[in-house]
Amino acid sequence: MKIRIKFAKYGAMRFIGHLDVMRFFQKAIRRAGIDVAYSGGFSPHQIMTFAAPLGVGMCSMGEYMDIEIHSHQGMEALLFSLRKACPPGIDILNARALPEKCGNAMASVAAASYAVAFKDKTRSFTPYERFLSGFLAQEEILVTKETKRSTMEVNIRPGIYEFGIEDGVLCFMVDASSGGNIRPDFVVERFLSFVGTDVLKIDLQTIRLETWMNAGSTEEPQFVPLDAIGEEF
Repeated sequence: MKIRIKFAKYGAMRFIGHLDVMRFFQKAIRRAGIDVAYSGGFSPHQIMTFAAPLGVGMCSMGEYMDIEIHSHQGMEALLFSLRKACPPGIDILNARALPEKCGNAMASVAAASYAVAFKDKTRSFTPYERFLSGFLAQEEILVTKETKRSTMEVNIRPGIYEFGIEDGVLCFMVDASSGGNIRPDFVVERFLSFVGTDVLKIDLQTIRLETWMNAGSTEEPQFVPLDAIGEEF
């Protein structure tokens, strides 16, 4: 059985890199006594897939991990045992049994949504609301991406699906697929540059709110959370 687990990452755990998060969950699953499936071969490992790596230092309320299990005693028992094995900073939010032919979490990712706020709570993005329409009216928003061999300019405007300011917080949804993944700091930097402000990255705190899959088509996307599929077990 394939299980999709949704979890939050925050506090001191936000400074733990993706590979260490993977190692942590391998140990947590063993401590929780979950009957997880292992790969074959000379070096078997737990069958586990994560949706999208999270940048070090970033909090998230919408992380996903797929595992395969041989047996279980019900969803509530699995959630209880796994929560008990997790430290502060990792919250297990829910679990769903996936359809047999469902793509794994990593392959399913189409978009991610973020909230960016000032660390200084006396400041907000509200004064920049008047720049929103002009920023989104641009046909091109160019950023420089570095590859192993070179650098290239990429237009990220088509991959910005939503962009706005709510209660002083900058909120947006961007392409997070393997073919067009847009880093949230690229979007924030280009907006601040468009506004002409001297706000520094260190002044801001970014939170990933949710990770989304496309339940529609390329031409008419319909974004739903990764736990919108599957059922309780």
